[in-house]
Amino acid sequence: MATVHLSVVSAEEAIFTGDVEAIQVTGSEGELGIHPGHAPLLTAIRPGMVRLVQDGKEDFIYIAGGTLEIQPHAVTVLADTAIRAADLDEQGAEEARRNAEEQIANPSGDFDHKAAALQLEEALAQLKLIQQLRK
Repeated sequence: MATVHLSVVSAEEAIFTGDVEAIQVTGSEGELGIHPGHAPLLTAIRPGMVRLVQDGKEDFIYIAGGTLEIQPHAVTVLADTAIRAADLDEQGAEEARRNAEEQIANPSGDFDHKAAALQLEEALAQLKLIQQLRK
């Protein structure tokens, strides 16, 4: 089966490097399905996931912020944040969601709507991935 080389790198560490059969990534315009030979593309990343298929098995990585670069034989995810899905903290994500919703519902004098909205989007993306893993 044809493969493409995938590298998922965060500011702190390389999360994944290897050959995969397929990739799904949350790009700035929505979900992208990537297979070997995909047309070159450079796009921003939204909070969401990288779903990769390696040797017929799925693995998931939570990502937020950064850039996705696609070349015909290599895909690079340069994420501000990248965490293996199994390492996500459900309680922390739920707390971040509640905190962001509270800030938006009851803005204070130094309220930063953009930061609160981003915090909410990241928390919801983490919770969605955690729920998906349970299925």
